[in-house]
Amino acid sequence: MQITAAMVKELRERTGAGMMECKKALGESGGDMDAAIELMRKSGQAKADKKASRVAAEGTVVISISDDAKSGVILEVNCETDFVGKDENFSNFSNEVASAALNQDLDDVDALMNATLASGETIESTRLALVNKIGENIQVRRFTKVSSGNSTLGKYMHGSRIGVMVEMENGNDELSKDIAMHIAASKPTCIAEDGVSAEVLQKEKEIFMAKAESSGKPAEIIEKMVVGQIKKFLGEITLMGQPFVKDPDKSVAKLLKENSASVISFHRYEVGEGIEKKTENFAEEVMAQVKSG
Repeated sequence: MQITAAMVKELRERTGAGMMECKKALGESGGDMDAAIELMRKSGQAKADKKASRVAAEGTVVISISDDAKSGVILEVNCETDFVGKDENFSNFSNEVASAALNQDLDDVDALMNATLASGETIESTRLALVNKIGENIQVRRFTKVSSGNSTLGKYMHGSRIGVMVEMENGNDELSKDIAMHIAASKPTCIAEDGVSAEVLQKEKEIFMAKAESSGKPAEIIEKMVVGQIKKFLGEITLMGQPFVKDPDKSVAKLLKENSASVISFHRYEVGEGIEKKTENFAEEVMAQVKSG
């Protein structure tokens, strides 16, 4: 029986596997779709390994904070589609990984993947089993753990895609949540001006200077213009300089001062940031395969 592109496409959609895997399975099953699916299910671990090359840019952010608010973890787990990102099995796995990261002394993702869950299985073996069950590439991408002394941790989740964990001194639950919410919305790059690198400042100054010089104004006026623009720039990128989202007439710095509180650190995660999503064109893929023989 002739294996058509439409048959391969249907099998890909039903299994989430690659084109060549589907074409091979259909050939071995004589074009029987259900038999091809059964063959691919029997491939087990090989199928899971081949999924590792597929781009996982969807997923979830999870934050887990201890009962005493003295230690916490923010974690990102990725999958390929938004549908799987909302799947209960995927969510449960992500929460279990976050709990393991919180309760164990781990330095990086590699160490985390070798850690053991309550089930007795390692996170990596559990991940591979989930890949086979769900049919998508799943990756634990990153995590940050914070252990505080006199300070406490708070959080804010915007759905499951954006999460912020903030470490504060003298911050209550409401204030911590408000600050974390602000960070989620306004994306500051650092807490205050002293956190901005000299390299970044110099680069911005050069840009502002070039723009100002093109105006043809006197040097002393240009200098004042650049100073003003740098000040505005710092206000836009630093947490302390930004207007508070719930009360734009007040800066975050003023809000904290009114509450005798301070921010020690913050971590903002957004699902998929920095991951280049690959757009697949099935027709082009088939043609490329045909041309290659």
